[in-house]
Amino acid sequence: MFLKPDHNLKSIYDINFDELKSDGVKAMLFDLDSTIMASKSGCYSEEMTEWLKQVKENFFIAVVSNNKNPEYIEKVKNISDFPLLFNACKPKTGPAKEFLKKYDLNPKECVLVGDRPLTDILCGKLLGCKTILVDSITADTETKLVRFVRSLERCCIRR
Repeated sequence: MFLKPDHNLKSIYDINFDELKSDGVKAMLFDLDSTIMASKSGCYSEEMTEWLKQVKENFFIAVVSNNKNPEYIEKVKNISDFPLLFNACKPKTGPAKEFLKKYDLNPKECVLVGDRPLTDILCGKLLGCKTILVDSITADTETKLVRFVRSLERCCIRR
């Protein structure tokens, strides 16, 4: 199976807000770990915090994460001022569909942004959202094994 994200970007900071607006996007849904937060860190970088403020000026934002660690979830909730969905079971769509319904979001007006093709991008496609694949926010510090696994996963991407 091949997946083709609507946008395949090196960095999350390369997202073009004007282009998304012109495409009718009103909401940005983000994967958490390795997309907007270093994996399992429980904190946003200063740069990311500032960037998310800019995003919120233009879009409804939320997190859709597969993480189910209660302590970690609590940490993230304490530092986030936007809706969060944990234990999302991506690429399955059930929890995300309920989340979209709860916030009255039309999938066609949403973009799902993530670093994993087989969870984030597939989930977004199955939901009917636009999708943006980005490299891990900590790509330059990940182990060789993690980078290798990521490169294997990206073999399913049609560029």
